[in-house]
Amino acid sequence: MASRIFWAVITGFLLGVFFRSLVPLGLSFAGFLVLLGIGIFLCSLVERSTLRVGILASITLFACAGGILRMHASIIPSNQTLDSYVGEKVIIEGIVQNEPDVRENNVRIPLRVISVASSSISSAGVLVIAPLHTEVAYGDIIRAEGKLRVPESFETGQGRSFAYPGYLAKDGILYQISFATVEQLGKNEGNFLKAWAIWLKQKYLQGLGNALSEPQAGLAGGITVGDKRGLGAELSETFRVVGLTHIVVLSGYNIMVVVDALMRWFSRTPQTFRFSLCVFVAIFFAAITGFASASSRAAAMATIAIIGKATRRTYLASRALALVAFGMVAWNPYVLAFDPGFQLSVLATAGLILFSPLFEPWLTWLPAKFGLREIASATLGTQIAVLPLLLFQNGQLSLFALPANLFALIVIPWAMLLSAIASISGLISGIVAPIFGLPAYALLSYVIYVAKAFAALPFSSVSMPAFGSSWLVLIYALLFGVVWFKQSVPSKNVSQ
Repeated sequence: MASRIFWAVITGFLLGVFFRSLVPLGLSFAGFLVLLGIGIFLCSLVERSTLRVGILASITLFACAGGILRMHASIIPSNQTLDSYVGEKVIIEGIVQNEPDVRENNVRIPLRVISVASSSISSAGVLVIAPLHTEVAYGDIIRAEGKLRVPESFETGQGRSFAYPGYLAKDGILYQISFATVEQLGKNEGNFLKAWAIWLKQKYLQGLGNALSEPQAGLAGGITVGDKRGLGAELSETFRVVGLTHIVVLSGYNIMVVVDALMRWFSRTPQTFRFSLCVFVAIFFAAITGFASASSRAAAMATIAIIGKATRRTYLASRALALVAFGMVAWNPYVLAFDPGFQLSVLATAGLILFSPLFEPWLTWLPAKFGLREIASATLGTQIAVLPLLLFQNGQLSLFALPANLFALIVIPWAMLLSAIASISGLISGIVAPIFGLPAYALLSYVIYVAKAFAALPFSSVSMPAFGSSWLVLIYALLFGVVWFKQSVPSKNVSQ
């Protein structure tokens, strides 16, 4: 019963947050759910045979009301002063609240505004889009000038749209200035530990640049610290077509590839040391990126998967994953409906925990050497888990994702290790650094070749038509229903 109560609380809360994210449900509706839950509970007391069902239904409704209230409380109110300047050219001053996002053609600077038109205001979030090579860093005080506007959702093709305002709101941003001119006014106004971690990442990328040429250096930065600015648009599209994008962003699955390698390399060491090392590595990946939200989420999800491997108890691992997702949504409710990275990270980890073991008995024909069988089951599990959401978001079906992952992931742990060595040598070895970077260069070139080779095959990626969210819910209900059936049938047989 305790387990069912746990899932009732998690499910109800997440449903409440999700519905409130999409529909402006008010406090009165939350109150209605509470009254309905009380009514169901009282009715179950009369009919004792339905008491357990009534308790679970009531708890779910109470938790759903709690989710609605949490999302309602987190709605960011617009700033009246900034609202009055929307559509006009304005000068704002503020503090850079996160590491600037360097893109192909611009730099995106998340700004916490402290004044507008020389008038002080309470903190408000503005995304400043500045020209490429704008020199700003986390914690800098800057002045930005440009036309202020409110972000809008945009079409992504084939009837699909992206909720851009909600995506920015998860970071506290409600406004945007494009084609801005930026002037630096001061430095070092951010958190010391976060600034140090970002500096460490920049030094690491500098070492890679000294030891490796592009696009190998860009790929090395992507697979180790989640930096993909050096890949370029064409190569990024190639990786997306063959289903290898997850290795050039710091995903939980990417970290788990390293963790699996560490498990094998340190298989003869005590279990406590081995698992502690893996958890430390996952946290280190988050630290070196400045504890950015994406990397912190990936590290948390990877840690949950490590716990699942350590305990070999899938049921407990799934509960731990649900608890982490619950905590992250309770902390920032916007991520549930508006952060694709959070959604994919949770689903990929769920696939690793729940779906991958289902494929292992069917993959005995694959050799266990070099971890091929484990890579195959992990790839199948995660791909099955994230595929419906990816099709819903972009409609691209990668037909060669499995073989591409098998050929590429076999060298990723070594490529990450050798990339780290190349970075260190690039910082201390001067002009001879490329010599020390040759092993990493060879493996990274191999990964790029694999991606290009599979992308060049006919029908490497197929476009799927857009479908409604109700179909997405039905597909996931069927997928997780299969898992529940597979887990429940053996237990029934045992009990008989």
